[in-house]
Amino acid sequence: MDFSRIVVMTDLDGTILNDEKKVSPEDMASIREFRKGGGSFAVATGRGYSMARSIIEMLEVHTPCVIFNGAAVYDFDKDEFIWHSDMPSCAVDYIKLLGETFPDIGVEILCDKAVYVTNDNDVVESHLLMENIKAEFCKIDEVPRKNWLKVLIAYPPEKIGEIIEFTKENCKEGVNWVHSSPMYYEMLPEGISKGSGYKRLMELPEYKGKFTVAMGDYGNDYDMIKGADLGVAVENALESVKSVAKLIVSDNNSSPFTEVLEYLKKL
Repeated sequence: MDFSRIVVMTDLDGTILNDEKKVSPEDMASIREFRKGGGSFAVATGRGYSMARSIIEMLEVHTPCVIFNGAAVYDFDKDEFIWHSDMPSCAVDYIKLLGETFPDIGVEILCDKAVYVTNDNDVVESHLLMENIKAEFCKIDEVPRKNWLKVLIAYPPEKIGEIIEFTKENCKEGVNWVHSSPMYYEMLPEGISKGSGYKRLMELPEYKGKFTVAMGDYGNDYDMIKGADLGVAVENALESVKSVAKLIVSDNNSSPFTEVLEYLKKL
């Protein structure tokens, strides 16, 4: 089949990756079939460069991808940024305020290819271990003020609501906040989301005018699913995400992209 007019953008965790952080053989075969038909298959993830690269390679992705939850579009084949948006200077003040108000908070600052931890906790330690991240531990004023692409707030799921409510009142100017998982809350530059990153990709000459498909499961996927020609939510997605999707497929452990491919064949 001819898929040359279609661009698929999928989230990783909780969507194309199963609970073991792997892609099913069925979905891998479907991805290859889609690409063989001329389709463009890309990833939109909250992960930064170092956390995303191994998975991008595993998926054999050759289309530029949206990383840092929309703060950058990166070409992994050429190993270069196509576009990125840096955090505003107020991010430093917000991190300091959050650290004073919530002394047990975890904070990771993700730059172009580096990760700095300014506030450590068990959630941060677990994240670094799970993703095999080599981070630099330092004070906030020791972090180089260049190419800050996002700030990850790590806090226990049962307590993160306190952070969310606090930022709505005290840390809202100049930034965009997204709840990307039960234990992660992320600060991005104002106006930045996976949806805006997807739009940046689609502005490239080779993708202009193509039919867009976006897959996801969590709050940080909402904008791109809502804005795509075909928004897709997996069965395990938040109800708010499902509400803006045009297609609901099986959960992340049941080869969801294979269902998407079968749907595209019928269009």
